[in-house]
Amino acid sequence: MNQKTQKFLIFMTFLLLGLFSFCNRETVENAKLTFAPEVPPHIDRTHEAKVVINLETIEIVGRLADGVEYTFWTFGGSVPGPMIRVREGDDIEFHLHNHPTSKMPHNIDLHAVTGQGGGAGASLTIPGHSSKFSFKAINPGLYIYHCATSPVGMHIANGMYGLIYVQPKDDLPKVDKEFYIVQSEFYTNGKHGVPGLQGFNMEKALTETPDYVVFNGSVGALTDERALKAKVGETVRLYVGNGGPNLLSSFHVIGEIFDNVYTEGGTIANQKNVQTTLVPAGGSAIVDFKVEVPSTLILVDHSIFRTFNKGSLGMLKVEGEENKSIYSGKQEDSVYLPEGSAIQRMKGIPEDAPKVKTKAERIAIGERVFNTNCTACHMKEGQGVPNVFPPLAKSDYLNASKERAITVLLKGLSGEITVNGQKYNNVMPHLELSDEDVANVLTYIYSKWDNKGFDVTVEDVKKNKK
Repeated sequence: MNQKTQKFLIFMTFLLLGLFSFCNRETVENAKLTFAPEVPPHIDRTHEAKVVINLETIEIVGRLADGVEYTFWTFGGSVPGPMIRVREGDDIEFHLHNHPTSKMPHNIDLHAVTGQGGGAGASLTIPGHSSKFSFKAINPGLYIYHCATSPVGMHIANGMYGLIYVQPKDDLPKVDKEFYIVQSEFYTNGKHGVPGLQGFNMEKALTETPDYVVFNGSVGALTDERALKAKVGETVRLYVGNGGPNLLSSFHVIGEIFDNVYTEGGTIANQKNVQTTLVPAGGSAIVDFKVEVPSTLILVDHSIFRTFNKGSLGMLKVEGEENKSIYSGKQEDSVYLPEGSAIQRMKGIPEDAPKVKTKAERIAIGERVFNTNCTACHMKEGQGVPNVFPPLAKSDYLNASKERAITVLLKGLSGEITVNGQKYNNVMPHLELSDEDVANVLTYIYSKWDNKGFDVTVEDVKKNKK
């Protein structure tokens, strides 16, 4: 081999080694973290990478509801914590920083981690310190992360949770809009709506009786000017988590149907055309749907008292042209005058029952009306429920005026009243009784339990209406 050929071979060897090194060098990138309801951008690369995640724990006072503040323990200063997006196969270098002002040590358990405690032991960090550990994102899917420092339930209940999405190598079909939503509950010393700075109540947490059930950390976090937005014709994907710490979520969007549901945060759309999907505490779900008509869609936990009385209500405002073939809106509003037979059947009164004339007959009918409509609140013997529903037995409020009693039955009653020296503040709904039923049930009540024995007639009721 001559010298010229030898130099050429040496040159080609170094060139090939350089190309091999270049092609196999490790890609290193910092994870882009986003705050709810924003979702991190789609990862477009087709190869694995080393991804560095920096996440801070910090304890802050923030808004739980209008006029109500709470000392949240957080990841990244928000509830839920930032959403994390990595790709299947990535090597993750995780740095957890506990802010010097924190009073508690914190750590992180990522359900996406295969390893001891989801990283909890490796990440235990005292205030003013940082911890580092690494893991490989083996399994694609949507996973909860949360603090797992003892007492674990208290750290979660104070706001320490979020979602990490391990994007599959073959990702889900693209959609027009993606949103990040986490449901959770809060247990406060004061009842729902009591103003001021509220503290955590362990007794309520143990009995699983939260004062607040919310989306994204506070009442109204996804309503009004903070509502999600989309346009008619767009496809929407919701990444839904449930931080718990205790309750299941019956997640539902009023006015839409989920075209696809990725149950429990998996990567296969295993159900279609779903109305409500369960999201377990410490779990997740992915739902897709297309918005066809303009409307304000209402996001709820369909354990419905949580929504309308504790806060788990959000909005997705859809703008665009109407499509009357899909939804018309109200087309008519006319007067409806039903026959009385259906009402009689519901109350157990024969359709051919003769017209009631005597007081004894009206009292007998009134007793049936009372048992059907009134006993749940005022009890069988009219004794009421202490501090909740007032008594009808020996009631000074009732006996003071039969005209007022008629008005209450005709219109309902709300606000504070005093009965036999005790204050009550609840709601009696409008029961939609007929004039005859109002007369009969009041005559029955006045005839019982040492009340004044007033005879209330249909004519009395009609006169009151006028």
